[in-house]
Amino acid sequence: MGTLGYSLDGLHHVQLAIPPGAEDICREFWGDVLGMTELEKPPMLAARGGCWFRGGGLEVHLGVEEDFRPNRKAHPGILVTSLQALAKRLEGKRVSVTWDDNFPGHDRFYAFDKLGNRLEFLEPVRDC
Repeated sequence: MGTLGYSLDGLHHVQLAIPPGAEDICREFWGDVLGMTELEKPPMLAARGGCWFRGGGLEVHLGVEEDFRPNRKAHPGILVTSLQALAKRLEGKRVSVTWDDNFPGHDRFYAFDKLGNRLEFLEPVRDC
């Protein structure tokens, strides 16, 4: 622990908003396309709708928002191994990727989930 008497130890999850009734769209993208595992929500939280996914040390909670608008700027930055392979998979599933080389030390691209939420995928550049 630092001098503040506590420590920030990691990120538990990222939450993105979804419109009511969009759980199956999320299952297709986060489960089928990205290959994450859907988690069972606690009963009190399951009553609110939405769904949760976990994969590769990342947990994403997709929560229902009545007045849903996709995040076009705010986004999770997801570290990836084999970024090129992920890009090919997304493009094969008709998800557009936009490469951006403006983040030193990383290869990265942006994509949008099936609901329009912005996602950043990045991989550290390895020295040869």
